[in-house]
Amino acid sequence: MNDTVADSLDANAMPAWLLGELRSDQAGETGAVAIYHGILWASKDEEIRRFAEHHLRTEQSHLRKINAVIPTKSRSRLLPLWRTAGFVTGALPSLFGARAIYATIAAVETFVDEHYLQQIERLDQERLFPTLRELLAECREDELHHKQEAEQALGTALHPVLRAWCRIVDFGSRAAVAIERR
Repeated sequence: MNDTVADSLDANAMPAWLLGELRSDQAGETGAVAIYHGILWASKDEEIRRFAEHHLRTEQSHLRKINAVIPTKSRSRLLPLWRTAGFVTGALPSLFGARAIYATIAAVETFVDEHYLQQIERLDQERLFPTLRELLAECREDELHHKQEAEQALGTALHPVLRAWCRIVDFGSRAAVAIERR
């Protein structure tokens, strides 16, 4: 699908809002890859490692697809920052165990679901780039599966400290998108 999407896009015809969204997607997928690298660096739990390795492959695929469609001149210049933030976002909860990891992933994916959905709805509304819309919908579907898997593994209600951590993760995700949209 990558070549089809990339071939069907005319970067010169892309509105500024879409370039900002694609840049935020690139930043987000870069951060997501780094989250799973952070988890794998810090966690020795075999179940968590399998979870992270599986999700890492999906996020790497998303990043390749986004990189294939975003024009070079519109790419993020802050990728080192997002790699570092993502790595910390994965490694830090790994120090506190599986529940902290699953809660982190659920928080990230809740935001990502909303973020991709907004883009899909705007592309639908403006009747723009149907192949790009399908790519974003595929990425969103994968992210929903990640969220559901994390929530299922998480199980019971969150401790107040973990809820606070998840609010920080959500805030960081929203801030990164706001920065990259500009």
